Amino acid sequence: MANELNFRYYKPKEEFKFDITDMENFVYDMSRCIKCKGCTWVEHTYMPGAKFMTRCPSATKYEFDAYGAYGKMRIGHAMAEGKLEWNEKALEVMYACTLCGACDVGCKRNLDLEIGLSLESLRVKAVQDGVGPMRAHKKVAEKINKTHNCFGSPHEKRTDWLPEGITPVEKADVLYFVGCTASYINKEIARSTVKIFKSAGTDFMLMPDEWCCGNTVFSVGLYDEAKSLAQRNVDEMRKTGAKTLITSCAEGYRMWKVDYPKLLNISTAELGFEVLHLVEYADAMVKSGALELKKPVNTRMTYHDACSLTRLSEPWTPYEGKRGWMGCVEPRLQRRRGQHGVYAQPRDILNAIPGVNLVEMPRMKENAFCCGAGRGTQAAFPDFAAWAAQHRLEEVKEIGAETLVSTCPWCKNNFAGAVKAGGDDVQVLDISEVICVSIEG
Repeated sequence: MANELNFRYYKPKEEFKFDITDMENFVYDMSRCIKCKGCTWVEHTYMPGAKFMTRCPSATKYEFDAYGAYGKMRIGHAMAEGKLEWNEKALEVMYACTLCGACDVGCKRNLDLEIGLSLESLRVKAVQDGVGPMRAHKKVAEKINKTHNCFGSPHEKRTDWLPEGITPVEKADVLYFVGCTASYINKEIARSTVKIFKSAGTDFMLMPDEWCCGNTVFSVGLYDEAKSLAQRNVDEMRKTGAKTLITSCAEGYRMWKVDYPKLLNISTAELGFEVLHLVEYADAMVKSGALELKKPVNTRMTYHDACSLTRLSEPWTPYEGKRGWMGCVEPRLQRRRGQHGVYAQPRDILNAIPGVNLVEMPRMKENAFCCGAGRGTQAAFPDFAAWAAQHRLEEVKEIGAETLVSTCPWCKNNFAGAVKAGGDDVQVLDISEVICVSIEG
């Protein structure tokens, strides 16, 4: 049996495509992992020193090879060869991971293996095999199914965050997709965002009936549920006639820009509308003069690169082709290496605010350490999520920053919880709030 499978995986030409519903598409990638641990360590030319030299939260936290990408690749490969069945520990290993993309960009500096897609396909396989996702994930999925948001909050209260004096228009070129967290938990982010629109003179509309983006259900392998949400949301967006969708949540941004096209087997360009994060819009407004950042914000500030805005945010293009000797593919493939994410815009905005002293953490941009909250981690592994945030806060304290800024409510809430638990003297803000302070004082 093993010889037959080896012949199948190593034959000179094999057809494959970037379809995460079939793990067979990624057995080549799993089998070619050489366990160099480039996915775990910050690449040596960027190594900030012995204190902050890892970029994989799972491997750093659990200190056992199974939890690193190299371990997960071996588990997946063994399953493909029929040598391993799902068990409780294998399931835990697959889900005790933030799918932050650090391993993927690390591997693509050396081997160009599709580690991120392999991990997604393994979670889809867990669901297909009837063992996944985790119980906590199923509860989130049930809430989304019943109330169209991941908190189970009343759907009719989704727009209660709207501030006095600001009213969306019925038709506009810009549609603000608020997201569950900013609608129900972090209303300050939604309010700050629409105040920025008003200050820049931008009319905006909302979805007539906004539903959850489906970030968690997609991330935990509930592919069919995620695809249904993607189709529904894209259809609703197209009906509005808006040309640009703006979100203030990094997780939602990745879903709309990358994972919806992935689920619908289209390219990002084929969505029919542009997807922007607030920082991309605000940066353009500042540089055009439409948005003036006049009020000083006097603080020593650092910026956290949210994974879904950076290394996970490059546009998606479906791929189907043949793989030959030494992994050469035809037609040619433009790999998504995480280097063209949204890195400059938030930094340019913060540097444009009077009084801000922006200092970088040792691990930054594509080497940034995940906050620990996303992709279903906080729901099923809250202790792991809290640990990751605390680990990242050590960098904040190392550089003496007073204020930590990010671009995602998941990051903000996880960091705020870690600050409170540790009794640290660090202010945690979303970038929308910082922009608003400079606009309004």
